[in-house]
Amino acid sequence: MNIARRLSAINRTDFDHRPFTGIYETGQPVNGPLGATSSVGVPRITPKMLKDHLDRFVVGQDRAKKVLSTAVYNHYQRIQELERQRQEQESLRLQAARREMSHRHPIEGEFPGQQTTVTYYPPGSQAPAPAPAPAPAPPPSNTLDDDTPLTIDKTNILLLGPSGVGKTLMVKTLSRVLDVPFSISDCTPLTASGYVGEDVEVVVQRLLVAANYDVERAEHGIICLDEIDKLASAKVSSGKDVGGESVQQSLLKIVEGTTVQVPGRPPDRSTPNRPHTPTSWPPSSPLSASGVSSQQGTASKGETFHVRTDNILFICTGAFIGLNKIVLERASKGSIGFGASVRAVPNTSSHSTTVKGAALLFKKHLPYFVPAAASSETEFNTLDLVEPSDLQKFGMIPELMGRIQVHCALSSLDEDALVRVLTEPRNALLRQYEQLFHLSGLELRFTPAAMREVAKSAMDMGTGARGLRTIMEKLLGETMFEVPGSSIKHVLVNKAVAQRKIAPMYFTRAQIAEFRSMLQVDDGDGESPGEQEVAASAHVEEYGTRRSAAG
Repeated sequence: MNIARRLSAINRTDFDHRPFTGIYETGQPVNGPLGATSSVGVPRITPKMLKDHLDRFVVGQDRAKKVLSTAVYNHYQRIQELERQRQEQESLRLQAARREMSHRHPIEGEFPGQQTTVTYYPPGSQAPAPAPAPAPAPPPSNTLDDDTPLTIDKTNILLLGPSGVGKTLMVKTLSRVLDVPFSISDCTPLTASGYVGEDVEVVVQRLLVAANYDVERAEHGIICLDEIDKLASAKVSSGKDVGGESVQQSLLKIVEGTTVQVPGRPPDRSTPNRPHTPTSWPPSSPLSASGVSSQQGTASKGETFHVRTDNILFICTGAFIGLNKIVLERASKGSIGFGASVRAVPNTSSHSTTVKGAALLFKKHLPYFVPAAASSETEFNTLDLVEPSDLQKFGMIPELMGRIQVHCALSSLDEDALVRVLTEPRNALLRQYEQLFHLSGLELRFTPAAMREVAKSAMDMGTGARGLRTIMEKLLGETMFEVPGSSIKHVLVNKAVAQRKIAPMYFTRAQIAEFRSMLQVDDGDGESPGEQEVAASAHVEEYGTRRSAAG
C-alpha cells in the first residue's frame, strides 16, 4: 500500500497533463519538461545587454556605448577570475591542511606550543618502509619555472567629448544596473598634498562613503574622475603647478593600483543600514556569482581604512576643448598638392568636434572600420583620431595617459538628437515636466514643431542636452507660477509659443474638445501669420476671462 502511494506521488500530471518523465544521465541532455531549461541558471550579463540598457537612457553615441559596455564587462570578468583563483588557492590550502591533520597523532594539538613528535598510523595500516637516503640535489636547471596563474591587467577608460553629450550619464546608468559603489569626483579642486584644496586621496574616500564604509565593496567599485582635462599642465614657466601636473603625478599610483589610507568618519545616522550579503547582488550583476564576501562596515572617529585600488575601475571624462585642433594638425600633415584633402580651420568659438567632407583624411586614421557611405557627406568626430601624443601636447603627462588604455570620443548632439532627448529616454525631459504638471492636476502637451524649436534653441546655446532644461524653464516658468490652483486644466505649447511669439495656451475643463483639436493641428512652417494672430487673440481673451473669474 505504501509502495503504491509512493508511485502515485511520482506520477505527476501538472506538466501539460502528462506524467513526469524527466530523465537525467551523466553526460547526457536532460529529457522531459525540464529539458528546455537553462543549465546555467540566470543568464550572465553581456556587453550587448549593457548597451541595450544604455539605449533606454542615453540618446545616440552608439560607438561610445559599445566601447564603454565592453570595457566594463571585461573589467568585472577580470574581477570574477581573480576571485575564482583566490577561492581555488584557498581550497587547495585547506585540502593540504586536512591531509596533514589526518596523519597526525590524535593527541597532537591539545596543548598550545606542542611540537609534532609522533606520526600516527590508523589501525590496520602498515608503517611505511624506512625512507632511503636522500639523493643528491640535481644541478640547477637552465630554465626558470614559474607556476603563477595568468593575471589579467586592469583597463581604465577615458571619455572625451563636448559638454552635455552624456558622458557622466552613461557611467551613472551602468553603475546603477551593476549595483556597485560609484562616486564622482571633480578634478578641478584637486591640488598637490600640502596646498589649499583637496588631496587626491579624497576620490577613494568618496567611494568608501558610497559603499557605507564597506572596504570589500569599495574595492570593486567605480570612480569617475570628471573634468580631468582641467588637470592639464599650465603653460607657465614660473612657480609650481600645484593643480595640474602635480595632481597628475599623485594620481599615477592610485589609478594603477596601490593601498590608500582613508580616515574614518562617523556614518550618517539618517542613512539606514543596508547589509549586503553575497546573495543580495541582483542576478544580472557580474558580481552575483563572484562569491565576494561583503559585510556592513562602520566607521568610528580616528579609525583608518586601507583600501586597495587594484580592482577599482577608473573612468575619466573631460571636454578637452581645443584638442581637436591638435589632432587635425597632426592628421593633416602632408596634405599639400593636387588631390590632397583640405581641412577647414575649426571655429574658435565652437566646441563641436565633428567635421564633414573629410572621408579620405579620416578613414586613413580612424581606429575602427567605417563602411562605404552613400553620396551624402558623412560626419566624422575629430576626437576619434586622438593619440597619446595629442593628449601630451594638450598638457597631460604620458605616464598617466599610459595607465588609461581605452580612449573613446563622444560626438556633439545635433537637432534631431536633441528632439529624441526630449521624448525617448525613460527619464525624458518632456516626461518630467508632464509629470510635474500632472501632480498639480494639469495636462501639459507639446506639438512636434514646438519640440523642434526647443531643440534649435538649445543648439544655439552650445551646452548640449543641458540647454534643453534652460529653454523649458524659460518657456514654462510663468505658467508654473500662475496655473496651479486656477481653473486651467490644460496647457498647450505649439511652435509659436516655442518661438516666444505668444504665451502658452490655457484651456479649462470645458474646453477639452478645443484643446484636443488644436493639438491635432500641425503648426509647422506652413502656418500663416494670420493664424498666429488669431491664436494669440484667443489666448488673450481666455487669459482675461480667467483673470476676471479669479477675481
